Amino acid sequence: MKRNIIAIAIILTIFGCQNENKKYASADAVDTQDLNKESADTTAAEKIIKTADMRFRVKDVQNTKEQLSKTIKAEGGTVAEFSIESSIQETDKVKQSTDSLKEITSYRTQGYLVAKVPSEKLDEFTNTIAKMAVFVDHQSMKMDDQSIAYLANRLKAQNRVDAIEKINKVATKKSANVESSLYIKDDYVDKRIENMQIDSRVKFSTITLNFYQDNTVKTMIVANDNLYDYRPAFINRLWLGVVNGWTIFKEIIIAISNLWMLILVGIAIFFTIKYFIRKNKLAMDEATKSLIDNHPNN
Repeated sequence: MKRNIIAIAIILTIFGCQNENKKYASADAVDTQDLNKESADTTAAEKIIKTADMRFRVKDVQNTKEQLSKTIKAEGGTVAEFSIESSIQETDKVKQSTDSLKEITSYRTQGYLVAKVPSEKLDEFTNTIAKMAVFVDHQSMKMDDQSIAYLANRLKAQNRVDAIEKINKVATKKSANVESSLYIKDDYVDKRIENMQIDSRVKFSTITLNFYQDNTVKTMIVANDNLYDYRPAFINRLWLGVVNGWTIFKEIIIAISNLWMLILVGIAIFFTIKYFIRKNKLAMDEATKSLIDNHPNN
């Protein structure tokens, strides 16, 4: 009974391996077809990646950003990134009234935009931007030839397809080297993705735009945050001081009236001490007088 179970397990394992090998073989055949199709569709054109950079001065940053967005969309491009930032250069507050101040602020506004435009329209696009600017501070363009890297990726991808086919032929006869096959497939996919990225960067050029405007002065009325200015006038404060002094004086009188017992005790102690002092003084005077009277010279 045990021998029959073992035999059945071996047979199922053999059939399972064969089915798995057939599945991997079919998947590799699809990959090969995709590569052959890519090779047939890809021309021998140069793979030139263009990037541009501009810095320029404009009249209004916000309006320029809106015009740039419309122009990029009209050219068939897209805005990848943008930001607008205002930095305060100087600020001052002038007293307008008792409860308000005039705030005067000088600030500088800058814009930053990264766009992707069709490569064949890059020169036309930069010329359009130059017309929007008051003047251009800096303008540059860089061309990077990726033809060799693109060809290397294609050849390496073909080598990996050939390696996968050889592994599959050996695997169908002896054993399936699944780990090696998956590693080569992943590397093959990486090469194809790198070429797809190169194609995308060749088709759409990246341009970085930095633009700014003159310092802007803005005035606005704000609340007076100096609490000293909210105090009453001098005459009012003087009269309030007199009234407050009289109030304090009355409170002192009331406080003293609450302490009448202590005042009486203090008066009694004062007169008692004064009495003993006077008594001691009289005693001392009498003693001095008696000494003088009993002196031999007298």
